[in-house]
Amino acid sequence: MSLELRQVLKAYRTPDGAAMTVLDIPEFTVATGEQVALIGPSGSGKSTLLNAIAGITRVDSGEIRIGGTDICRLSEVARDRLRAERIGFVYQSFNLLPAFTALENVLLGMSFGGKASDRGRATVLLERVGLGQRLHHKPTQLSVGEQQRVAVARALANQPKLLLADEPTASVDRANQQTILDLIRETCREGSVSLLLVTHAGEVAEQLDRVEQLTNFNRAGAAK
Repeated sequence: MSLELRQVLKAYRTPDGAAMTVLDIPEFTVATGEQVALIGPSGSGKSTLLNAIAGITRVDSGEIRIGGTDICRLSEVARDRLRAERIGFVYQSFNLLPAFTALENVLLGMSFGGKASDRGRATVLLERVGLGQRLHHKPTQLSVGEQQRVAVARALANQPKLLLADEPTASVDRANQQTILDLIRETCREGSVSLLLVTHAGEVAEQLDRVEQLTNFNRAGAAK
C-alpha cells in the first residue's frame, strides 16, 4: 500500500504563545512494498511524522494518502479504524498492556483490527523474535529488550499493509537487533507491506531499500 504526503504542515504553540513549525513537507512518498529508513537528529520531527501518518496526530493542512485514502479528511473514528485495519505501529514506548501476557498483547493487536485472533500466528511471531519461552510472561516480567520484541510481534500480527516503526531495535542488543530487523523485513516482503522505519543505527538503515534524511524533505527541520 503506497504512502503519499503533499504540502503537510504541523505546528505547535510554545509556552510564550508563538507557533513552532515541526513539519513542513512539500512531498514525500513510499511505494507499495518499499522499505524506507528515516534518519535525522533528535527533535527533527521523526516521531511527529509517524504519528501524523498513523492518524494519531492531526496535521494543520495538507494530504496524507494511504493507499489513496486521504486520512486528513477522515473523522477520528474512521482514522482509528483505518489504523487498526491497515497500519502496524511499533511505538518507541512499546505501549504494551501491563495486565496481559506477551501472547495476549499480540492477540489484542489482532482484535483491534476486527479480525479473529490467530493464536498460532501470534505464537509464531513471538517465537521468531526469540520469545517462545516468554509467551505467558507479563511486561513487568520481561526485560526492556524483550518488551520491544513483543511490540514488534504485535505490530506485525494483524498483517498490516503499512508498517511504521519508531526505533524498533533501540533497546535490544546487537544479536537481537538483527533478529528483529530480519523479521520486520521478511514479513513486509512476504505481504508487500510498505515500511517506514525510524532509526539512529546506521547498520540498520543501510539494509533497507532507501535511506531518507528527514531534514532533506522537511523544511521545518532544515531551518533549525
